[in-house]
Amino acid sequence: MLKFTKMHGLGNDYVYMDCTKSGVPEDVTHLAQFVSNRHFGVGSDGLILICASEECDFKMRMFNLDGSEAQMCGNGIRCVGKFVYDKGLTSKTEITVETLAGVKKLKLQVEEGKVKNVEVDMGEPVLEASKIPVVAKESPVTNLKLQAEEKEFIFTCVSMGNPHAITIVEDVDNFDVAKYGSKLEVDPHFPEKANIEFIKVLDENTIQMRVWERGSGETMACGTGACATAVACHLNGLTKNEVTVKLLGGDLKIKWNKEDNHIYMTGPAVTVFEGELEY
Repeated sequence: MLKFTKMHGLGNDYVYMDCTKSGVPEDVTHLAQFVSNRHFGVGSDGLILICASEECDFKMRMFNLDGSEAQMCGNGIRCVGKFVYDKGLTSKTEITVETLAGVKKLKLQVEEGKVKNVEVDMGEPVLEASKIPVVAKESPVTNLKLQAEEKEFIFTCVSMGNPHAITIVEDVDNFDVAKYGSKLEVDPHFPEKANIEFIKVLDENTIQMRVWERGSGETMACGTGACATAVACHLNGLTKNEVTVKLLGGDLKIKWNKEDNHIYMTGPAVTVFEGELEY
């Protein structure tokens, strides 16, 4: 039997497992596919394992619903902070988490003994084309023109430890994210595929966003995507360096701190339920 906790950050939901003592389960790729299935499993956007770390307080491993391992998940790492504090794995309100995208620093905002919101230092945005990675002549990439079906899109590309491509559309609410996102995710210009953000700038402080995540499809929210979007919009002179990103699941506060060039993301983390799996 495998114990699990279902959690979400703005509707971006994952199954969480404490592997700090037990280690990573065998055949984790299949396990991620199994738990993510919304008809035969728990139902989620993927699986997140909380592991021991030699260099940090904890280590996060994150798997998409197709079983592929991803470098980072902004909404997911906030829930990691809530998980380890609420379950007594740490008493600290400032912790470090090892990820495939580097070490992330979390500040836990506690109310009545439980974590409600988490601020994550997401590190510096990556703007160099070869490191995102994206096949483009310019760097930073702010004018990448790609065709999907009958439409042409203009992208700004940013990595927050994972690749993102951000494009402005006229009507975010009614845009066919699945139709175009599924094609753009696997465009040859993205050697490691890409997360695709479809956005509308509402004003200099506010952005509306929907996202097609590589390996998962459209999700209710994407923390790294919100960070990348804030960077892209400020880079193009459309917004200030501190914005609210409005997603299907709610709002994230994103700040591009010019003093240290780091991106800071603040948002909620919620526990839904716990259980045991026969696996």
